[in-house]
Amino acid sequence: MTAPARAAASWLSLREGADGRARSTELVREVAAVLPHENPLVVHDLGSGTGSMGRWLAPLLASRSAPRSAQPFARQHWVLHDRDADLLTEAAGRPVVGRGGEPVTVQIRLGDVTWLSADDLSGAGLITASALLDMLTAAELERLAGLCAAADCPALITLSVTGRVELEPADPMDHALRDAFNAHQRRNAGRGLLLGPDAVDAAVEAFRRRGAEVLVRPSPWRLGADDFALTVQWLQGWVGAACAQDPDLIDDAAPYLLRRTASAVDGVLRVTVQHDDLLAVPR
Repeated sequence: MTAPARAAASWLSLREGADGRARSTELVREVAAVLPHENPLVVHDLGSGTGSMGRWLAPLLASRSAPRSAQPFARQHWVLHDRDADLLTEAAGRPVVGRGGEPVTVQIRLGDVTWLSADDLSGAGLITASALLDMLTAAELERLAGLCAAADCPALITLSVTGRVELEPADPMDHALRDAFNAHQRRNAGRGLLLGPDAVDAAVEAFRRRGAEVLVRPSPWRLGADDFALTVQWLQGWVGAACAQDPDLIDDAAPYLLRRTASAVDGVLRVTVQHDDLLAVPR
């Protein structure tokens, strides 16, 4: 089996701010309203990387378990699952706080999230993931949906790519690069075909077949002049993947990147990368 590509800590750090701005706070309100009454709330974060999901979400989760006269926010315990030991080590060294500023306890577990068992998620009050679904195969997604259903708790899965990218001002190469990149996202990665931009629709169907109520909300990256470093690195990865899929694009790729980088330097380039967030709640 070929393992999924690893994300560099520098890339995860660079995108953390844009991720936080993009994720749907509406779905956070929805999930907070249905969280279990256990204290502490146990959250399992799948493919956690350096733990950015916890740093974003933990302060937004209000408790429904404490009486008004007691501590107003539930204690939280996050269990971070990832296959990269270095990323987990970094996550363990970065503090996470709840909405009231109270510390959140963090536990790390090394392993491939596509091989988790029901026992691994025992006691979960919430399951989360970010930028994960599009990297799964159909079989892996089905297994993940089954595990979430067996855990009988909400699942909040954010920032799944949809294949829609908009760049302003437009360039004649934009569409060809987008189509090639989307095809690359659906490539055979040695474990089967990746879902790529089809992941959200597949996830909605998989969770609904298991009886969950599913909500989907947009969570686009909107990158402008203040996001120069992220925009340039995203462009390089986007174009690189497109060229890997369609080598006929290679000759025009370098001048394209020069044009786009110049526009970013001038502060005129605007990039919208569309994602969707998904909340699945057992009925």
